[in-house]
This record gives sequence, structure tokens and C-alpha cells, in this order.
Amino acid sequence: MLRDAAPYYGALRAAMLKAEHQIVIVGWDIDSRTPLVGPSGTADDGYPVALGAFLSALVADRPALQVHILLWDFSVLFAAEREMFSSLVLGWSTPERIRFCLDDCIPFGSSHHQKLVVVDGTLAFVGGIDLTIRRWDTPDHPFEHAFRVDPANKPYRPFHDVQLMVEGDVARAVGDLARIRWLRARCEALPEPPPRVGTAWPDHVTADFADIQVALSRTEPQHGEAEEVREVAALFDAMVRTAERTLYIENQFLTATPIAETIAARMLEKPDLEVLLVGPKTYQTWLEARTMGGGRLAFMKVFEDAGVARRVRLVHPEVSLEGTCVDVMVHAKVTIVDDRLLRVGSANLNNRSMGSDSELDLLIFAETPEDRATVTRLRDSLIGEHYAAAPDRVAATVAAAGSLLGAMPRLESPERRLAPIDDTPHGREDAPAAVVAIADPDRPIDADTLVTTVAEPKPVRRTLSGYSRLLALCAVTAGLVLIWRITPLREYTDVATLRAAAEELNGDPLAPIYVIVAYMVLGLFAFPINIAIIVTAMTFGTVLGLFYAAVGTLASALLTYAIGATVGKGTIDHILGPKFARVGRRIRDKGIFAVAAIRMMPVAPFTIVNLMAGASHIRLRDYAIGTLIGLAPGFMVIAPLGGQIARVATNPTSTDIAILVGLSLFWLAVSWGLQRVLSRLSNR
Repeated sequence: MLRDAAPYYGALRAAMLKAEHQIVIVGWDIDSRTPLVGPSGTADDGYPVALGAFLSALVADRPALQVHILLWDFSVLFAAEREMFSSLVLGWSTPERIRFCLDDCIPFGSSHHQKLVVVDGTLAFVGGIDLTIRRWDTPDHPFEHAFRVDPANKPYRPFHDVQLMVEGDVARAVGDLARIRWLRARCEALPEPPPRVGTAWPDHVTADFADIQVALSRTEPQHGEAEEVREVAALFDAMVRTAERTLYIENQFLTATPIAETIAARMLEKPDLEVLLVGPKTYQTWLEARTMGGGRLAFMKVFEDAGVARRVRLVHPEVSLEGTCVDVMVHAKVTIVDDRLLRVGSANLNNRSMGSDSELDLLIFAETPEDRATVTRLRDSLIGEHYAAAPDRVAATVAAAGSLLGAMPRLESPERRLAPIDDTPHGREDAPAAVVAIADPDRPIDADTLVTTVAEPKPVRRTLSGYSRLLALCAVTAGLVLIWRITPLREYTDVATLRAAAEELNGDPLAPIYVIVAYMVLGLFAFPINIAIIVTAMTFGTVLGLFYAAVGTLASALLTYAIGATVGKGTIDHILGPKFARVGRRIRDKGIFAVAAIRMMPVAPFTIVNLMAGASHIRLRDYAIGTLIGLAPGFMVIAPLGGQIARVATNPTSTDIAILVGLSLFWLAVSWGLQRVLSRLSNR
């Protein structure tokens, strides 16, 4: 068991230096700039420190070695956290024998969350640690560390995680899973490496166990021909039902209330059973606080309702220096039951990991007295890490106190402790059901079903006539449009003013999320969308800015589409009757072309078009594709003009207008052709 990224990266580097034929890397996030070094923070083997450069130099020296890197084709929501153009950096710019593949073979809303490396098919690393930036830290977790900085030299807080290193049959089984992933990702078949001479086990690492049973548990959502696998959830349930005295859990997310219910039921059966839950203090973003934070509140409430809360502790690691405290980010996924079961992997105790994301955990089953003593020692080493205490001291303190929870106050020091977590300030306001359904689903999300659920009209008492409701909706929308024309808010439609405000976000790692949320909010208030697009491109650069603008615009369009579907469809059907239904069918048949044409030749503000589209019979697929095609000419005009964007926005020339008209005609033809293709496919 490797505690924290520095020991893991050091062991992995040493193992890779022994590689003869094949290295397979599978990850949720992989960054070529990752410092692949041990606790010293340096490398003395003659190879570069950074992961990408290290692998390139390694294959250059070893003609028989091939490296295969499989990265989840991640959601745009995580773009700010990732290395830009990872496929270019890890694929095209590396030697030919480093093969890179983006894996999008996953249902909508799910993710590939496994983090594993296999060396020569005989040695494997499985756990929660990604080969990415802002992870490197030592088990000491000092308040400050010279090497705990990101590529921009910006310090980050202490980071705790765990990885398991295994050799033999279990490593070969992990390699088999990696080859299945590679094949499913529409890459070529990944060959099994030839037998190697000797071991790839790092010389400086002593094994904790030898000749012991290890189980693999997976979560695989149903997708295509791949069947659903829910071994992770089943094994959590089975493990908990065997607990007698202690249940020690380190996990980033705790929202799977069925697991909490199983734990509470077992505690009622076993009055001596104690539970220690270690997680991060808070969740930084509004979305995580209202979904994962709110879910953790519900998780803990299960113990209160069962009357066993006094035997449960929810805590976070804290490091102090001269009275100033910093919390340690807990990213580990570890479960230890008594002295018999040790589980390390990628699965969180949230709903996603139970059925929506792909996960892989390893479970060690200790049967001999020696192995059971090792499980206890490893648990004590994890607890001791959070108190800066040796495992022997933790064991002695637990024995003296007579219980694990009773020992905690005796282990505290002014510099290190496990402090209580209070989610109430962050989780008091629940997120909307649709947001929770996206953030933490226990099954893959169906996009059309989700929008239908969000947009399903609720039975309400009608107090206005159909015409009155329609007039009220138009009046509100018209009023919102006038706000940006005749009130002091018109100053915020000035490009220079908006750009000054947007510049404050530039450089913030969460800037893409802020931009997308801003588009969604501004869309509700009928803000001029073209101005927002121009400001985004000016602030974040042409390529990245237009990418953010495209995603934000589409998110805003889908939101107002859902609102229109919720409040407008029944009203308009009631007013216009069969005639509107016939028009709706015509629009549906030419959906992409119709939406694209309206976007290119707007006859109403962006918000009104979205609301009316939601109230019509346009399919979600056609609406989304038509929106992107319709906005493309504007994006393509902005892209080549680069630094002249501001001039074009305020004083366009005849050339600028001609380019826009030409691109609009071209994209109308593209949308018409695409509609013909999709119509033929639908007919088939």
C-alpha cells in the first residue's frame, strides 16, 4: 500500500525503469507535466522529471518498449482542470511507440474513473491517484512544501490519496481489463506482452503481503454491447455485513445512502461496532457543495435516524502552523473492516461509483494471523499519518483507550489532528433534482429522458386563460429585452465594460464553469448573446474563448428550451390547436434546418427563440445540432479576425459583412444536407 502520490510516483518511476516490453496507463486525468518523482522531489536516474518527457526518453532508449496511454475523453466541465490539447501533447508530439487514445466509450453523463498502470503485464498499480498535476505530496503533509506547486508555480494545499501495488496473477487480471478498455475505445487490439525475465517490483519498496488472496471489483455501466457490472456496490454491501468491531473509511464523497443504511443496520446488530469516516472538509464549488455536500448530510442522517450516531465520526485531516490551519484534501478511496479486509481503489462512496462510472477496486482478504496484523498496521499507519504519529503509537493508544474513537483525542497535537466535519452551512440548500440527477446518478443518464423529466408539465391549478398566460410570457420577455436597452444596465452591454469584468476571471482554474453559468443566467434575462460571445473570445483568446462561448451558448439554449417546454407547450397547444400541431410537425421534419436558419437570420432575441423552440415539437437532438450550426458562421467570422474583434463588434466593414453572409449561406447548405442525411436515417 502506497500512501500519497510522492511514494506512488517514486515506486512507479522505479518500476517503469525496469519495463522491458509494455507500459499501459489508464486514467481519469493524465497530464504530461506530472512530476514523476518520489518524496525527494528530484530524479537522479538521468531521465526527465515530467511524465511526458520521461516516457519519451525511456522509449527512445529501449527499442522494444511500447507505452499505451488511455485517457477518458473528459467532459467540458473538467476542461479547466486538465492539460490543454492532451491528445496533441501525449499523442502527436511523443515518439511513435507511445500510443495515445481518448476513451469516449461511456454513456452520456458517465465517466471513466479508473486509475491504473500495468508494467509488462506482471506489475500493476490500482487506486485513487491520477497521473496529473496538483496531486504530489508526501505522507508528512507539511503546512508548506517547496515542491507542492502546480506548473504555474502556484502552491496547492496538502493532498492525501492511496494506491495499491500488486504483482502476479492479480496484475495480469488488471492488464486484461486494460486491454478490454483499449479495444472498446475503438483502438487496435492491445497485445499481451511477452514473458519477462525477473521482476519489475521496485527495489526500494518492501511488500506488505505475499501469497495472499486479492479480489477485483468493478463498476461498468451498460453501454453498447457491454453489460452492466455492479460488483463495487455488491462488495461494499457484503464487506459491511461482516464488520464486528471497526469500520475505517477514507473517501472523497459519501452520498450512497444504501451503503449508510447497511452500515447502520450492522451497527444495530453489533453494539461494539465503531465507524470512522475521513473525508475532505468542504467541497469548493457551489455544485459540489449542494450535491455531494448535501448528499453527505443525508448519508450521516441515516445514522442519526438509526440511533447509532454516537458511534460514528465524520472528520477531516488538519495541519496547523503557528495557529494557522489548512485542511488536507482527501481523495483516497480506502475501506478497512476490522483486521481482515483491506480495500483500495478508485470508487467513491457516491451513487456515480455504484453504477454510472467505470471503477476498479482491489480487496485484500487476510486469513492468517500475520496478514491480519498487517491489515491493522496499515490502518494504524493511515490514522497515524493524520496525527503525525507512528503506527505503534496509534496501536498502543487504541489499546489503552479500549476503542478506536476513544483514542482520537489522545492522539491530537497542536500541529495535526482529525477535526469534525460540519456540512450544514454548505448542504442546507438542496440543489434542484435535475442537477443532482446529473451530478450524482446511480445509472447512466439518458439525455432526452432527463430533459423530458425537467420539462414535464406539472399539474397546476389554472388561474389565467391560455391567451393571458401567453401575453404574460411575451410581456415578461419584452420587459427583459428592454432592460438592456433603456435602463442603466445598458452599460453592461458595452464590450469594453464587459471585458474589464471578464478579465478578473482569466487565469482562474474554474473560469470555464463561471463562464458557462454566466451564459445560462444571462440567457434567462435576454442578454444580447452576440456581445457575450465577443467578450468571451476577447478575454480568453480566440480558440479557447470561442470554445467556452459555444458550450455556454448551448447550455443557455438548452436551459431556456427546457423552460419553454415546461411552461409553454400546453398553453400554445391550447391556443392554436390542430393548426399549431401541423406546423409543429413541419418544424420537426425540418428541425435542424429550421433552427439553424432562425439562428443565422434572427427575427427575435435568442431567449425568445429558445423558449418558443421548447414550446414547439422540435426534437432535442435537432434543436441542439441546429443551434450549433446556426451559431457557427458567427464563430467562424470571429476566429480569423482575432485581435480585430472589438472593431468588428462596433464598426464592421463591408468585407466583414460579406464574410458573414457567405458563411451563413454555406452553413445553411450544410444544415440542409445534414437534415437530409438524418431524415433518411430516421426513415430507415
